[in-house]
Amino acid sequence: MTLVTARQLNKTYLSGEIPVHAIVDADFTIASASFVSFVGPSGSGKSTLLNMIGCLDPPSSGSLEVAGQDLTTLGSREAARFRGKQIGFIFQDFNLIPVLTVFENIEYPLQMVQNWPRAERRQQVEALLAAVDMADQAGKFPHQISGGQKQRVAIARALVSRPQLVLADEPTANLDRETALKIITLMKSMRDDSGTSFIFSTHDPKIVDNAETIYTLEDGRVKTAHREAKDA
Repeated sequence: MTLVTARQLNKTYLSGEIPVHAIVDADFTIASASFVSFVGPSGSGKSTLLNMIGCLDPPSSGSLEVAGQDLTTLGSREAARFRGKQIGFIFQDFNLIPVLTVFENIEYPLQMVQNWPRAERRQQVEALLAAVDMADQAGKFPHQISGGQKQRVAIARALVSRPQLVLADEPTANLDRETALKIITLMKSMRDDSGTSFIFSTHDPKIVDNAETIYTLEDGRVKTAHREAKDA
């Protein structure tokens, strides 16, 4: 089953009066329950592509469909609702809420978007805290934990609602090798158990080695797709 389909997808920004073609005529499909990596040098369009798939940035032209929804037809409120229900994000800069504890940051999507009952929220959050080795930091605030710990909280928050799709922009950049491999194993287990698809923008060979499909971007163009998954 296909989860993401892009056809002649383009994204153009203006830098002053100069157009910048961030994504150019991209064509690709991504199946459900898959591990996919977009790789390429900085500025090649990886993050822009993830932002469009995640309803954070509308395409300039072309078509983009996610989970049966044509994203080009959505207004900003509809896009936000769709994003909240279907997609988890792992950002490079964490995007944790500073006034919420570690526990509350992870719980936030279940409470404010998914409206899970309190007991179920606690059970799910505690399970994710344990999975990313942050159970002993649950009551701390973001400014009280390290960059690597913030990354683990951000990963747990993205996974907590078991979304249909997780978009991850350099998710292991602040993690040591052992923790990174543990997170990759957790994600693959979630893919196998729940059918969640993971799309990465990354330079990390640990993720690339475990991807089933690898797309290469160069100057905003999707150049090639390789299939060469290995075990974590």
